[in-house]
Amino acid sequence: MLTSPYENGDRCSGGLAMTGARESTEAFEAIMSDVDPPSYVVTAAAGDDRAGCLVGFATQCSIDPPRFGVWLSKLNRTYRVARTSRTLIVHLLRDDDGDLAGHFGGETGDDVDKFAGIDWSSGPGGCPVVERLDWFAGSVVDQVDTGDHVAFVLAPWGGRCQRSGRQLSEAELGDIEPGHPIPGR
Repeated sequence: MLTSPYENGDRCSGGLAMTGARESTEAFEAIMSDVDPPSYVVTAAAGDDRAGCLVGFATQCSIDPPRFGVWLSKLNRTYRVARTSRTLIVHLLRDDDGDLAGHFGGETGDDVDKFAGIDWSSGPGGCPVVERLDWFAGSVVDQVDTGDHVAFVLAPWGGRCQRSGRQLSEAELGDIEPGHPIPGR
């Protein structure tokens, strides 16, 4: 456990005391289990190749200039397509989009065409835009290897925001069996 500056140890909501001296990720994992970020589908295109996936890590990462970071698993076909894409599309999932979360998160583009049977059109950079979702385009300004995922830093531009309603949170995704294995699990 991490060393705590507090005499009796600091406690997180899970009751984990931070008083030990050994290195551990228990506190980090406990804190992250309480975080419930919104869910996104990211799409990419390179030439005639298109891909899309449900992402587990995405956030605004700068205010001025505006930047958004999306992390793609190195095992994922979307990552392989995105590596040479100049643009990515980030779609926000809302509370009635569980079907799309399951579709983009539970299938692998290595085996199926994720856009078959989905209402989509070609958007900026040739990236697929899922018609019923709100989205923004982002120019890829950097790629950063962060371990088993690569961060794509995007300069946002364009898009559509026509729906309202609660965002679909990661905790509400349920038990989607991922199209590719999750490293470390």
